[in-house]
Amino acid sequence: MTSLTRMRLRNFKSWQDTGDVRLAPITAFFGSNSSGKTSLLQSLLLLRQTTESPDRSRVLDLGGPSTLVDLGTAQDIQYGHDQANLVGVEVEWVEDSAIQITDPVLRARKLRSTIIDSDRLGIGTSLQIDKSGIRVERTEYSLGDATFAMVRRESEASYDLTSNKYTFVRAPGRAWPLPHPARFYGFPDQVRAYFQNASFLSDLELKLEQRFGRIRYLGPLRDDPRRQYIFAGGVPGDVGRRGELSIDALIASRLAGTKVTRGRTSRNYRLPAIATEQLVAEWLKELGLIDRFTVEALDDRETVFRVSVQRRSMSTPVLLTDVGFGVSQVLPVLVLLAYAQPGDTVVLEQPEIHLHPAVQAGLADIIIETALARGVQIILESHSEHLLARLQRRIAERTLDRGLTLDVADVALYFCEVAQDSSQIRELELDLFGSIANWPRDFFGDPTQEALAMLEARAAREA
Repeated sequence: MTSLTRMRLRNFKSWQDTGDVRLAPITAFFGSNSSGKTSLLQSLLLLRQTTESPDRSRVLDLGGPSTLVDLGTAQDIQYGHDQANLVGVEVEWVEDSAIQITDPVLRARKLRSTIIDSDRLGIGTSLQIDKSGIRVERTEYSLGDATFAMVRRESEASYDLTSNKYTFVRAPGRAWPLPHPARFYGFPDQVRAYFQNASFLSDLELKLEQRFGRIRYLGPLRDDPRRQYIFAGGVPGDVGRRGELSIDALIASRLAGTKVTRGRTSRNYRLPAIATEQLVAEWLKELGLIDRFTVEALDDRETVFRVSVQRRSMSTPVLLTDVGFGVSQVLPVLVLLAYAQPGDTVVLEQPEIHLHPAVQAGLADIIIETALARGVQIILESHSEHLLARLQRRIAERTLDRGLTLDVADVALYFCEVAQDSSQIRELELDLFGSIANWPRDFFGDPTQEALAMLEARAAREA
């Protein structure tokens, strides 16, 4: 199943250099406020946003009020606003099947023409930012151990096409220079025109666009629930950055008859497929938030809907607007996890917000289930020690319900902090029993010290 496996940022926002960041089926970033956690997620959203931009001349689409992410000006994404710093972003992933590169020039000569055969694909780009805007200095695809790059010439505004494993053959005629790449990753049309054997580069671009198009995002600020929802039709790609499309996603899944399972099916283990809406309802009940969840149409055309819930089995149904705020805030998280397709990457900011500790821990179980049972990669940033503790516990238990097994390699945990004027990141060292060897002292407070201080205060007041 296709998934992101590595990322690296250089001189991006508060990050001078993250080093290689391993991305697992479940990746979680912890740390203090303004320590750079959100910037890590924003870099992925920026890449998706740029691939979807209709303007091929814009190196990066930094966004605006209605986009996935709004990063301001070009200087705002540059570490220290120093024009000497090249901004670098690298991302790698694994494709569902191997990509095979064949050289048509060699094939025409009846020679061995398959040059590369790998399912490991990546993109790395170095960008120069100054008053004139953003310019690509180098953009490089990696496929296995082969690279294909556009490199800017130092003395002029043109580029060279290079590879460490492949020989590009110029078409007959004048050796015209190559212009600026399209966006940050696209080989210009002249590449295919000037070289006899460069047509496959379009396939790499398409794979990149497909991969980043499968990033689904939910931000920390979610829309308030409504008493009625208007469904205009269509199939939303996700639930919207504020969860505003959550009910649309459930209705679309209902109309499409989408079914999902809650575990791994084996020879001796069979699980029935259930509707997306039923899965969300089961999760809400298991979290102890409500007993029943219903999305019902109010008109014959099925365009106006309302969401009602029952807090207890014998209680009167009420609208979603009339129950605790936490229910409406976690609902988009659950809908997105249920709605995402195998191979998608779900990015969550503070999924635990407005939830009490027991529900935060239960949410970790739902995240594990989604990643293991359905092959949805989850990348999140959080402040919840309860979510973290449940992840640690499940790693220690390893064998879970519904035929699922959580290995330590399935989870990557990181701690972000500010050292001097730069964000720093370190991977937390998990053992087979979920213990963390290098967890920063007192990040979640010191309960023992608090209890001791209470005892001392009591003794002082009773003296």
